[in-house]
Amino acid sequence: MTRGHVGLGSNLEDTRRQIGRAFDALAALPGSVLVARSSLYRSAPMGPADQPDYLNAVAVLDTRLSPLTLLDALQEIERAQRRVRGRRWGPRTLDLDLLLYGNRQIDLPRLQVPHPGMHQRCFVLLPLWEVAGDIEIPDRGRVSTLLSCCGPPAAYRLDD
Repeated sequence: MTRGHVGLGSNLEDTRRQIGRAFDALAALPGSVLVARSSLYRSAPMGPADQPDYLNAVAVLDTRLSPLTLLDALQEIERAQRRVRGRRWGPRTLDLDLLLYGNRQIDLPRLQVPHPGMHQRCFVLLPLWEVAGDIEIPDRGRVSTLLSCCGPPAAYRLDD
């Protein structure tokens, strides 16, 4: 089994429900066990400002799926929840990103792990810290160090 970390985000169509359904779908993946799920974090959109805020979370999976098979499964969960790939960083019902896959570094046309940019995004680092502690992101550093570069944590408040 390999430990994988998956980032979840939603800003359309009942975001809490979208994230909840995604956690359930992750728990049902074959050859995988959902080990932990973070709280929900609210953040302003990273892309165009003419869209609602996002809810974000991180899931921890132990999986026997290969990285590309896991990516396919994540994209199928997105499709099942009516994800439409439109404009870059635009609104979406669900976004699932494979953030980490063990301590592997993967650079393929379809998949880059660690996920590019995750080390600069508090809406990823805060829930990752919650469920994985001060882990090392290959070639980027420890989560605690990366969080110190994010700015004020209040910008990414825990959703209640």
